[in-house]
Amino acid sequence: MGRHTESKCRLCRREGMKLMLKGARCESARCSFNRRDYAPGQQAWRRGKFSAYGMQLREKQKLKRYYGVRERQFRRYFAEGVRRKGNTGENLLVLLERRLDNVVTRLGLADSRAQARQLITHGHVEVNGRTVDIPSQAVKAGDVIAPRSRDSSTKLIAAIREGSKGRPMPSWLEVTEEPLQGRVLDLPNREEVPIAIREELIVEFCSR
Repeated sequence: MGRHTESKCRLCRREGMKLMLKGARCESARCSFNRRDYAPGQQAWRRGKFSAYGMQLREKQKLKRYYGVRERQFRRYFAEGVRRKGNTGENLLVLLERRLDNVVTRLGLADSRAQARQLITHGHVEVNGRTVDIPSQAVKAGDVIAPRSRDSSTKLIAAIREGSKGRPMPSWLEVTEEPLQGRVLDLPNREEVPIAIREELIVEFCSR
């Protein structure tokens, strides 16, 4: 296992949950988290309990790593979640879930969010018929996401899609094979965000 791959596995074990950093591998029996789900290090089992601050920080870091956003981006999403009506924690999760790189991954057009960001920034993805190169763009209900209409993009994403068939599809998205494209049927709600996170702790941390 290469150093880069191992570092991702260590992150998952340190956070105590699958961060889906390696795409399809994380969903297979080959995922190292299935074999060893405790933190790395010889003394990991002796570590004490987290303080309230430590638990809040840990939840925030897990969420950042899961969606692959930086601290400044995360703070902007949190500020937007505060401005919107409703529960701030749920607003934050929905905003992150609506990111284009996340939607491309959920549709099975990329194996991971990192790969989705690369496909988008290299101009392989279209939204409503227009090439988009901003992974953080928020999708809207009715948006159509598809490979860019050129052979190299279509073949590349079709090959990725072939390997991701059978992956669970969120109810707010749908994908068709002919032509290969995904559609945003509706905006997600908290129940449709499949991540084991305690968003109330994140709100407490960011509200300090």
